[in-house]
Amino acid sequence: MGIGKEKAELLEELIEKAGGCAVLDGGFATQLERHGATINDPLWSALCLIKDPHLIKKVHLEYLEAGADILVTSSYQATIPGFLTRGLSIEEAETLLRRSVELAVEARDNFSNAIKRNPLHIYNRALVAASIGSYGAYLADGSEYSGNYGPDVNLNKLKDFHRRRLQVLVEAGADLLAFETIPNKLEAQAISELLEEENVQISSWICFSSVDGKNAPSGESFEECLDVLNKSNKVSAVGINCAPPHFVLDLIQKFKQLTGKAIVVYPNSGEIWDGVAKRWLPSKCFDDEKFELFATRWRDAGAKLIGGCCRTTPETIRAISKVLKERS
Repeated sequence: MGIGKEKAELLEELIEKAGGCAVLDGGFATQLERHGATINDPLWSALCLIKDPHLIKKVHLEYLEAGADILVTSSYQATIPGFLTRGLSIEEAETLLRRSVELAVEARDNFSNAIKRNPLHIYNRALVAASIGSYGAYLADGSEYSGNYGPDVNLNKLKDFHRRRLQVLVEAGADLLAFETIPNKLEAQAISELLEEENVQISSWICFSSVDGKNAPSGESFEECLDVLNKSNKVSAVGINCAPPHFVLDLIQKFKQLTGKAIVVYPNSGEIWDGVAKRWLPSKCFDDEKFELFATRWRDAGAKLIGGCCRTTPETIRAISKVLKERS
């Protein structure tokens, strides 16, 4: 592939400019719903690429205004097979994948140009990370939180599943690749080998989820999972996303012992999804003020990228950005 050689050092440079810890954006689907989007669908937030692209750009701008240094695109659950099941062609599916990057780039560039007109405002130009959800996210059956893909899913099948989407997102101009909620060692290995096979030249991070705060959802140890990724120079950062905040500090400390790569964390709000009532149960332990407090601890423990996942908002990211950037 060989695309993006000039972008290979962008993540490292951003972290340095941000004072050692850059700020990611927060929950995307949460904010889309706040603006009236209906995403109760196997495509989830990717449905807005078809129906409400203007809302996607609006949410990106809200996170930039809140202080995000990195925008994660709306492509988490956007897959070519997923779009095909909606009656779209392969060409239309690839166009929507590209559009997910273009919307984030447009928002970033519009915001950057506006900020430049204010000489009193110091702003590090944000990077765009193309979101690539796990195979389980495409299945939309919760298996990104179990890692149970069944006996028919092997290394080559996972590579084939991710390959074309990865190619399209890189070609679309993403600065980074963000592989999210990876639940097992097999998929982590497939991704790292695919990055090598495609000779991807932009930085990538791979984030696992965790349901027990100790292991990957599959039950495999993070030592096993990270051992695979430590062998790859195509993976710049590793970490945790969409796990409860109270897991994060211990996991950062564990990851620090297991890898020399940068560590990225963006937990969910700590709220719990009630699958029977189809609603979120509020967290009794965490709010934006506590996220602010915990963000400093996560940074001090060694995290280089910090943000939020499901049910976090621009207010969450504003609190994180304020405390981290004041310190730097």
